[in-house]
Amino acid sequence: MFKFCKYISATTLSAALLVNLPASAQQAPVADPAPPKAWHLLDLKESGFYGISLKQAYLFVQGKKSKPVLVATIDSGTDTLQTDLKTVLWVNKKEIPGNGIDDDHNGYVDDIHGWNFLGGPGGKADFTETTEEVREYNKLKSKYASLTDSTATNKKEYAYWLRVKTVYDSTVNKANTEIGQLSPVMNALMVTSGYIKRGLNLPANGTFTQADLVKVKATNDTLSQSKYVWESVFSQEGVGSTNAKIIKDLSEYLAKLNNDVSPDLTSRKRIVGDDPDTMDGKPYGNNLVKFADAAHGTGVAGLIGAVRNNNYGINGVADNVKLMIIKAIPNGDEYDKDVANAIRYAVDNGARVVNMSFGKKISPHKEWVDAAFKYAASKNVLLVMAAGNDNQDMDLQPEFPNDTFLDGSSSDADNVISVGASGPRMGQNLAGDFSNYGKKSVDIFAPGVKVTSITTDAEVDTEDGTSFSSPITAGIAALILEYYPTLSAKQVKEAILGSATPLRGTMVLKPGSKTEKVDFTTLSKTGGIVNAYKALQIASKMKGEVLSN
Repeated sequence: MFKFCKYISATTLSAALLVNLPASAQQAPVADPAPPKAWHLLDLKESGFYGISLKQAYLFVQGKKSKPVLVATIDSGTDTLQTDLKTVLWVNKKEIPGNGIDDDHNGYVDDIHGWNFLGGPGGKADFTETTEEVREYNKLKSKYASLTDSTATNKKEYAYWLRVKTVYDSTVNKANTEIGQLSPVMNALMVTSGYIKRGLNLPANGTFTQADLVKVKATNDTLSQSKYVWESVFSQEGVGSTNAKIIKDLSEYLAKLNNDVSPDLTSRKRIVGDDPDTMDGKPYGNNLVKFADAAHGTGVAGLIGAVRNNNYGINGVADNVKLMIIKAIPNGDEYDKDVANAIRYAVDNGARVVNMSFGKKISPHKEWVDAAFKYAASKNVLLVMAAGNDNQDMDLQPEFPNDTFLDGSSSDADNVISVGASGPRMGQNLAGDFSNYGKKSVDIFAPGVKVTSITTDAEVDTEDGTSFSSPITAGIAALILEYYPTLSAKQVKEAILGSATPLRGTMVLKPGSKTEKVDFTTLSKTGGIVNAYKALQIASKMKGEVLSN
């Protein structure tokens, strides 16, 4: 899956964490000025930040009546008690809560707010998984590892095996390297966190923020260096970061890496109980959509529809939505079976927009997901997808899911939008350095650098990732449908893509490069950044409204 792309860099912090610097040399690094908490909503001309012009969008529809729009998030689950979300959650009124009966006969028992396709009996969930290439490699190696080009009888299957093995080798090598880099970082963070807590007279389970560091009186070299370490760490973080969250995020990332190297290949069968390689129509999962890994899905849901103007958390993009929560994405790669079934669940239960902030490098059952994409199209449902955080050209290295179907029927589906991540300011860093891109494969960019949303651990948190760019775009789609509910998915896509002004001549650092610059228009089909105000104007014209000057 696409977890938020940011984690603590061993390279960036090596001096702070692994070298005993004298106190006189310990100066916190100077970071770029942080953008405002809600920069992604701002207007470029008014503020200087390349947001989506949401205030202007709401002024444009002022006085018009809106209709509620159902938006589904296929993600890691959501904190259903989050203050900013609990009143905007979808409620399946055809179900009687807690009676253990499938009242609406849709195949899902007590699906009140959505469904958990990673769930199992006893309220469990398979939320720690490995990558798809690791699963496929271990599934296929006994049959193909000893074969060669000359001895393999099924050339197509053997070619697939070679591709799986290539991706597997790259994944495991990278995991081993990062484990070696990040394990000492984790140890250093744990130790220095303890010194800081003692310096602040906090209990062992206490937390601290960047603001708290000014209260630390460095009475010895150990405490002075610990303070420097955490100043270095917090300089990479955003609003809402605490020592506990940073350590938790890094711990989860290390767990994912270790599960690639030493995979638990039995968790799916042990917890969920189904066969992920068989699409047999048999029910599986449970109705519990909040687990320990729900932070990602909570942040995604918040960007779409967090309650506006309640003096808490953030303002979601859309003000009249209901959020359907579908848990299908673990800490690791999602299963094609779950993705396909999640899309169908969303469509069958009335969603008009589906956000999908996830992706992977191997798709063994792509035909199931392709069929679900086509099903969504047949029911006029818009799918909005994160492009991914591997700073790679998707035209050359596609990730999954995508709308290049195996049967060749589509390479640009009318109901699918792929979204890259943009930064807060015009200039060379306008494209997120982590963002995937592609002139043919990525439709548009949207804010995804230092974006603040709600979380399960605190009121707000700031993160990077196309995982945020996608729900911001999905929120705009929902906003359009609130005021122009008869528009088709195709028309909503056209309005969103049409809202992006091609930024010809804007030279930016190519994602993943510190020196190579490219024209921003080469990174996506539109060559621009989504704009809610312009999208509503286009939608209005589609409905024949006459715009005033």
